[in-house]
Amino acid sequence: MKRKKNLVEDNATLIALSDQPEQTYGSMEMHAAPQENMNLFSDGVTHIDFVLVWEEAVIPLKSAESDEEAASSSRDTHRKWRTEFLSRLQTAGLHQETKEVVQGKTKTTYVLLSAPWNILCYFAEEISLRVPLQVVTTVISNWSENVLDKLHIPNIMAQDVPNLPLDYYTCQFRSNKLERFLGHENKDTFFKPTQRHQILYEILARTPYGELKEGEVGVGRLVSEKVFSAAFPLHEGPFDMPTTPVDPQSLNMRQILHHYWARWACWGKYQPLDHIREYFGEKIALYFAWLGFYTGWLLPAAVVGLVIFLFGVWLMVTDVPAEELCSSENAFIMCPLCNICSYWNLSSICFTYKAGLLFDNGGTVFFSMFMSLWAVTFLEYWKRTNSILAHRWDCSEFEDIEERPRPEFTALAPNSVRNPVTGAEEPHFPERQRLRRTLTGNMVIILMAGRIASLTGSMLNLVLILLLSRLYTYLAKILTQWEMHRTQTKYEDAFILKVFVFQFVNFYSSPVYIAFFKGRFVGYPGNYSMLFGIRNEDCGSSGCLIELAQELLVIMVGKQLISNVQEFIMPKLKGWWQKRKLKSGPNEEVKDESDSKMELGPWETDYQLLVCEGLFDEYLEMVLQFGFITIFVAACPLAPLFALINNWVEVRLDAQKFVCEYRRPVVERAQDIGIWLTILQFISYLAVFSNHVVLLIGRIIDWMVPDIPEEVEIKIKREHYMAKEALAENQSFSKSILDDVQRQNSELRHRVLSQLYQDPSPPRTSPVLEDTPPL
Repeated sequence: MKRKKNLVEDNATLIALSDQPEQTYGSMEMHAAPQENMNLFSDGVTHIDFVLVWEEAVIPLKSAESDEEAASSSRDTHRKWRTEFLSRLQTAGLHQETKEVVQGKTKTTYVLLSAPWNILCYFAEEISLRVPLQVVTTVISNWSENVLDKLHIPNIMAQDVPNLPLDYYTCQFRSNKLERFLGHENKDTFFKPTQRHQILYEILARTPYGELKEGEVGVGRLVSEKVFSAAFPLHEGPFDMPTTPVDPQSLNMRQILHHYWARWACWGKYQPLDHIREYFGEKIALYFAWLGFYTGWLLPAAVVGLVIFLFGVWLMVTDVPAEELCSSENAFIMCPLCNICSYWNLSSICFTYKAGLLFDNGGTVFFSMFMSLWAVTFLEYWKRTNSILAHRWDCSEFEDIEERPRPEFTALAPNSVRNPVTGAEEPHFPERQRLRRTLTGNMVIILMAGRIASLTGSMLNLVLILLLSRLYTYLAKILTQWEMHRTQTKYEDAFILKVFVFQFVNFYSSPVYIAFFKGRFVGYPGNYSMLFGIRNEDCGSSGCLIELAQELLVIMVGKQLISNVQEFIMPKLKGWWQKRKLKSGPNEEVKDESDSKMELGPWETDYQLLVCEGLFDEYLEMVLQFGFITIFVAACPLAPLFALINNWVEVRLDAQKFVCEYRRPVVERAQDIGIWLTILQFISYLAVFSNHVVLLIGRIIDWMVPDIPEEVEIKIKREHYMAKEALAENQSFSKSILDDVQRQNSELRHRVLSQLYQDPSPPRTSPVLEDTPPL
């Protein structure tokens, strides 16, 4: 069990602000009246912070006797776990209210959960929740706004989004310093809805329902075991705009995100990142920030690639050797390409030779170098942007200091040690044992990836990748859980790395083979190179570059098209099926559909939405795309343009899913995009590996572009100073005590010296304090 820090430890750690009326710390009050809040208990006062759902058959279906016994045993076990879990939640102090809805032969039970003030305060300290001290008045802008402003060009990407979340200087919450924080007067609004969700999920994730040594703890496992059908926080009302004109300031955050971000009409506007962070949390906001940043940087790459492609078209039309080859007819007879092949005319490759000029010319060599430097510069400037956002969103020290151990790790760790950074007693798993498990898991990954890669070809490669990805992701998840990583960030990094190794080998093995190996070890007529009795594969008569371009178009563009179609159609089909399952059965009274919709509570409406699938697939798709446009860009200069178009669509598709089609995900904090940045750097190193000049320039760019801007370093220092001042305990009293001590030390030293020089006896080398006269 975690224990709360006592006040002695707290006072020893923090210093607080003296009460001075001339210092003002701003206000958290909203200036517009919000819409009516429907996420309340039946009393109309208590906030709904979380919802648990499970379904039961009203009349069990008839089946074989053995199947019925097994089903009955499973239902009894699930009922026992649910009862124990809910009982423990009630003992912990959470308020509960139960709603039951019978639809046909299924009864759906909703348990509404709410945390009272004392529970919120306790766990806010426990999970190091950050709360506001003072409003930051610095104007937030980006580089494109600044450039357009200096050039006096209207910024068509800008838009006024209502209810912009304020930026604050913050520090970790302490109950005994409550009066120092902004908005402490109103307990209902002091913690933001996302913070309440965070606290509730922390409680749900660490509450046991059975044997701890068996890992029977947390709502996540209960959902995976089908004990609960779902566990989710509620959206803040509908996303549709009101039918009558209203003040934009009165819209709820979900309506604002839909109207100013998730609609297709907003494709050319800046993303409201602060609003996204306010509603979905830092982890999701950082993904959209990175995706938008990456898409913006694709614009110059797409323009240069288009110019190179047009140069190739011009070269294809005007190239003299190409014209001579095409008009040679039967003038040049070529040797057979194999032992059983016949002679052939050189003019027969006219079309493929001209097509090869599109990709195999001096311009593509320049473009490959340009894209290598582009990749390095892009990553360096993303680091700067990430540091700005991490500081603005209070996540700069999250991974090192604030991130708590995963509930699963807490339950299964064999012992505990004191954290050297925070001083708190935490569960511990031996590093040597984790290293052995990690090495074993990685060996499984490498063997699996190599085996599957040997079975794949061109089109078959894409099909097998799409079919086997889910299977391999499941295997990587099992191995990562077995490795026992302490925090969620480390767990996700290990999981992502395993899956990326598999995807990297499968997606890139075929293009790498064509680009670097195919046709290079063929031999010559009469002395062809053989491998296991089979002649090494040769390129076509016009070279391998056209084949590589075809491979890239099939894999990169084909996968993007398939993914976008899936992302557009599948959520709608799943949503339709989910709502169809929850429709009224034939035994119920038929009601008007509009009346039925109006009677649904927000917990029922949100239960009809889809489960948020996380960001893993979204990041993976973009990272693989990044590899194609940097490593193999010489074969297809239009790849950045295709990527740019795809990403414009991707931003709105993802936005619509999160705002309109997904249940509201639990807020997760994050300091950066995690191991994805390391993977992107690895890909960029591969892209520049074939040029020492590019690598040197890349290192110079890395040195010239610091990761953290100077203004952010100043803000970080300012925030530390604000936290120290705002939480100082008896600052003026401590200062007076210090002055007294210094004065007494000075007087004592003066008396000792005076006594020493007035005493006729031989002076002592080290006068002791006990021999000095009292003050």
